Amino acid sequence: MLVLDWWFFAVAGPAVVFAGISKGGFGSGAAFAAASMLALVVEPGLALGVMLPLLMLIDLSTLRPYWGKWGLREAMLLILGGLPGVVLGALLYRVASPDLFRLLIGGVSIGFVIWQVSLARGWIAVGRKPMSDRVGLVAGVASGFTSFISHAGGPPSAVFLLGRGLDKTRFQATTVLVFWIINIAKFVPYAYLGMFTLETAKANLVLAPFALLGAWLGVRAHAAVPERLFFGITYVALTLTGIKLIWDGLT
Repeated sequence: MLVLDWWFFAVAGPAVVFAGISKGGFGSGAAFAAASMLALVVEPGLALGVMLPLLMLIDLSTLRPYWGKWGLREAMLLILGGLPGVVLGALLYRVASPDLFRLLIGGVSIGFVIWQVSLARGWIAVGRKPMSDRVGLVAGVASGFTSFISHAGGPPSAVFLLGRGLDKTRFQATTVLVFWIINIAKFVPYAYLGMFTLETAKANLVLAPFALLGAWLGVRAHAAVPERLFFGITYVALTLTGIKLIWDGLT
């Protein structure tokens, strides 16, 4: 049961602002943590149900600033993989182990950052070819699946987009487009699984301004942050997200 008391909003308000900033400015990699924070005060399934309409609102409010700036090929690869990933998540939601996938995605996220840092520092020397289209499709399936079961689709897509060498705005705009589509695709199966209630709708109405504020702050932060610092923040967010996913998976 969802109780809309002061404790819920004390946790939910900052969590939703954080999700807006992450999705609006820094590739959404850590936005899933908002659902984890909400799970401290409500049942996890309801936490997912509360967050999805808010994430969709953030997606919608950030589409205009990034419209047409995305890498279309990369976006299409992630979407083509992401939609079957959503279907797979819906089919396996009742039986899949979210913890197993948290461990896998967390491990891949941290491993990718270590690999990129090693290349940049010259600790290893290999040809730096962009990740293939096939990797994009696999990353899309992983993004759609993990997004469905825990709103944690950001890390797999971030690994692929960083591996394609996109500049910061193309990276961000591509992420916005991809998760706008994926989150729309999640809505009907979420409703079928009973994740939306009258209480979650009331919570969404109260929390909507927090979502819009976070998105506004994120877009402005994106414009103000230099590209090198942006990718530094992205790698840090990817590392922290990976650690959090592994921690959640183990505990």
